[in-house]
Amino acid sequence: MSGSSRERERIGLDEGEVMKKRVYYLMLTIFLLAVEVLIALFVHDRIVRPYIGDLLVVVVIYTFIRIWLPDSVRLLPLYVFLFATGVEILQYFNLVELLGVADNPFLRILLGTAFDVKDILCYAAGCVLVWMVERKIRHL
Repeated sequence: MSGSSRERERIGLDEGEVMKKRVYYLMLTIFLLAVEVLIALFVHDRIVRPYIGDLLVVVVIYTFIRIWLPDSVRLLPLYVFLFATGVEILQYFNLVELLGVADNPFLRILLGTAFDVKDILCYAAGCVLVWMVERKIRHL
């Protein structure tokens, strides 16, 4: 029996409940991604776009991963933080230029072009938020 099957059996989840969790995380990912797109297109301020947008991006990544891994992964918020921080560090080294995709507006937005330590702090806040919510849900 695999580790995830044992975990499901231990907490009493059947395949139907697992599918409900997958659908929940899919819907949450779509909703949060839509919010991110709306922020990118229509919000041009000094708080929501740069800070809330960066906080939400790690939540979107987390919920997307949870579609495929519906069982709780204890360190997943940390892994998401490390991934986002890695992408931010690659911005410091001009990743879009190195990949030759500087002329592609979609990839420039997706990968980012400007390193900022404040972004890493926002990623940390988003991952802590996710960790707190997941911890609260597990203890219900």
